[in-house]
Amino acid sequence: MKFWKISLPFLMVTLGINLAYAKKEPKYEQAHQLTAEQSALVEKAIAREKIIIKNIQQRTPLVETYIQEMKPDEKLYQVPTSDTYMLNRVDFRKTFGDKPYAARAEKGHGFFKGSASAFANIGKALHLDKETFNTAGFTQMMFLDPIGFDQQHYVFSYVRREFLGSVRTWEFDVHPRQDVKGYGRFTGRVWIEDQDGNVVRFNGSYTESTSEDNNKEYFHFDSWRMNMQPDLWLPVAIYVEESQRVEGGKMVGLRAQTHFWGYSLTLPTRESENVSVQVEGAVDQSADSQDVTPLQATREWVQQAENNVLDRLVQAGLLAPVGDFEKTPLEQIVVNLAVPNNLNFPDPIHVRILLTTTVEATTVGNTILLSKGLIDTLPRNEESLAAVVALELAHVALGHHIDTRYAFNDRLLFPDESSFQRIKMNHSDADNVEASKTAMTYLQNSMYKDKLANAGLYFVQLQDLGKQLKQLNSPKLGDSMLKEDGTPWMAELAKQAPKLNQDDTTQVAAQPLGSWLKTDPWDDKEHALNAKFYAPMNARDKMPFEVTAIYYKLQRYDDAQKAPVAAPGAAPAPAPANGQAANPTAPNGNN
Repeated sequence: MKFWKISLPFLMVTLGINLAYAKKEPKYEQAHQLTAEQSALVEKAIAREKIIIKNIQQRTPLVETYIQEMKPDEKLYQVPTSDTYMLNRVDFRKTFGDKPYAARAEKGHGFFKGSASAFANIGKALHLDKETFNTAGFTQMMFLDPIGFDQQHYVFSYVRREFLGSVRTWEFDVHPRQDVKGYGRFTGRVWIEDQDGNVVRFNGSYTESTSEDNNKEYFHFDSWRMNMQPDLWLPVAIYVEESQRVEGGKMVGLRAQTHFWGYSLTLPTRESENVSVQVEGAVDQSADSQDVTPLQATREWVQQAENNVLDRLVQAGLLAPVGDFEKTPLEQIVVNLAVPNNLNFPDPIHVRILLTTTVEATTVGNTILLSKGLIDTLPRNEESLAAVVALELAHVALGHHIDTRYAFNDRLLFPDESSFQRIKMNHSDADNVEASKTAMTYLQNSMYKDKLANAGLYFVQLQDLGKQLKQLNSPKLGDSMLKEDGTPWMAELAKQAPKLNQDDTTQVAAQPLGSWLKTDPWDDKEHALNAKFYAPMNARDKMPFEVTAIYYKLQRYDDAQKAPVAAPGAAPAPAPANGQAANPTAPNGNN
């Protein structure tokens, strides 16, 4: 056997050549020359970006961010370890600046100056509060580059055409030119719709043009926009994910969703059975009207406080206007509980949806409020919905009404961002204990009595993850489903549930966030998802209460208005067998 002897100087020279060659390798792939048609579309997109920024400058939407820290798990891939929740009303008229990209030492480049505190809090929660962090680092993901998005600063390479829903798009890979200085430039892929040239989706990260890797202060993200009005595309959601970060010698990750809504907040219009109608030829019979008893007067006073609060919450973008989902199946469930329990309410009981992701519920007079996060994470069966409705229905029946001081309108004259602090709608511990006992009686007397074990699973799963997801279970306006010690208020119902079994794919105790509803970011209405639902194939598919990736099947505004609207359906049926899709549960959804 022959052994080749290689001198050390020769080896060092060889390695030196290889290292030198490696340094000369281009950072990005060679871009293909754009055709005239492709280049024209890119130029149109560049012009449209400036229009989108001007449109956003006129808005004051709500910006909600929910973050879950993740850790590796052998069976489930990743599991949440902690969470952070933030909700801000942002006035974009005061947030834009025209300063150019600054050197790194100057920290930031003057973007979103007016909302620095709100976005700084988001950044800190995402661990973006390092020395190199700029406060716009997170919400900058709404935009590709608000200052220098053009072909002088970026290289565009055509990829292919793709439909996102019914919107045909052209995909381009984008990266900063090698000779462009500054940091925080976008690198990734953009989807440009082919009709007007709007960028409707982009994902990637921001990086320094001269560095080999992405900066640590920027995460990878997927940003989506929606056609909300004619010729108006605005940001609707951002998904952030990092699974390969090392902090303190440990592999950690995070997932985050930011949602935007309330782009067109206006004074609410309340539907009422007692509307004032002018009728020709009507005879004045006011002298024959009935007098009002003290009990009726008291109920009217409570009703006035209720109406004032509900209107104020809608105006602040915290409560969805009345939609189909509230009427069916939620108010039908109220009937299913009230009739067998002989609950004869003097006024109809309504159910409304709080727009928060936090898991909470409360009552305002004769109105039950359930948060979007609570509904979204409930299993897809009617008995689970009935369990949370029963708890709030008991509060109404027991007279646990809102503070009547809100019957005076002047008590609600405060800025929207103060709503969480100024409006108190939570019940006392004593009220919750009493209501939970009464709710159990309602359920046992109802059509759901033989399915209470299924309903109890949700509360078992909620308790199991309560320590990790404290922010998700910290109510902003109402009551948590958990006591301070982490046990559920509906503990008696939870006792009837079977033991949690991750490997049992037929047992779905809770769903990921976003599993039932979607919010219209323009008018704040809630719609049931119009989607096929599949049973989990393994334990990883369950993802109870978890943040997941987002995907929208986009529609143009005109097409959405022309689409036929079917009649709302009943509550969805249980999940089908493995691999089989369920029928859509309700119309009006497109994501």
